[in-house]
Amino acid sequence: MTKGQAFDWPGLMRLGLGRIGLRPAEFWALTPYELIVMAGLDHQPAPCLRSRLEELALAFPDVDKGPFEGEM
Repeated sequence: MTKGQAFDWPGLMRLGLGRIGLRPAEFWALTPYELIVMAGLDHQPAPCLRSRLEELALAFPDVDKGPFEGEM
């Protein structure tokens, strides 16, 4: 994790305590990645984080169009 990123603790708790049915002590003994593996979500595509979004914005910048361009 890089500075500024945070875990979605409420979401992880819903997953672990609710969906998987872990007891609180079992939940807190796991790392977030262990929880994700237990839930079978480890093969999901990575989320698009801000850094990747910024890379895409640089690679594909918005282009201002005239008032009639792009209209059908």
